Amino acid sequence: MFDPKSLDDIASRLAGAIPPGLSSLKEDLEKSFHAILQSALGKLDLVTREEFEVQKLVLAKTRSKLEDLEKRVTGMEQQLLSKDEL
Repeated sequence: MFDPKSLDDIASRLAGAIPPGLSSLKEDLEKSFHAILQSALGKLDLVTREEFEVQKLVLAKTRSKLEDLEKRVTGMEQQLLSKDEL
């Protein structure tokens, strides 16, 4: 789902923003930030980039097929209309 290294990096950055006077709490805060981020992101309905790209290709293929079918239906409708006119 979410790259663990990115999660660690974000938690480290948040902990790094802690004022120097609270540096003794830095490690505990970093662990807390990590847990909070992991929990919050876990609740989101996220997909991986790979899953997204696969679905994007499926959608493009489906869209192309739909456009082809629309053209075929339009052609058939025109044929029926021209037969009715005769």
